[in-house]
Amino acid sequence: MATKWSLDPTHSELQFKVKHLMITNVTGQINVISGEVEAEDASFNGARVNFTADLNSINTGNEQRDGHLKSPDFFDAAQYPAIRFESGSYNAAEGKISGNLTIRDVTKPVTLDVEFSGTNKDPWGNQKAGFSVSGKINRTEFGLGWNAALESGGVLVSEDVKLSAELQFVQSAN
Repeated sequence: MATKWSLDPTHSELQFKVKHLMITNVTGQINVISGEVEAEDASFNGARVNFTADLNSINTGNEQRDGHLKSPDFFDAAQYPAIRFESGSYNAAEGKISGNLTIRDVTKPVTLDVEFSGTNKDPWGNQKAGFSVSGKINRTEFGLGWNAALESGGVLVSEDVKLSAELQFVQSAN
């Protein structure tokens, strides 16, 4: 029988990094608000995962930039308020998870690197599991095409976006 795990949003985060002016990275964070894992065994091999992140929570440390990212030029958070990921299954031996990522109602397959950090009980007796996830996507494939050409050549914002997530799940009562 599969064990179900629910996201602990207070101990989970999703970050992104994107090259600006082709010389530095800008880092932002988006709150992961819900997620579930269904696993057959303690290794989590073959587990199925889904999570949802709230685009209205984007925080890059600059209100003007955050507002622009939430606008129709980028995420259009008013119309498309969430990013969603639904996996196929997690390959523990390879440390990879493949699935479908949805941004702006555009769904594309992605493969992400996963490091399973193990399980532990918190002081209240809840069994927790931790994962570090990383990968890279091309933002234009998801309809995030706004950009500006630079006088010196190149563009203002890179197409490649690095993703990094720290996700903690709590075992559900079966």
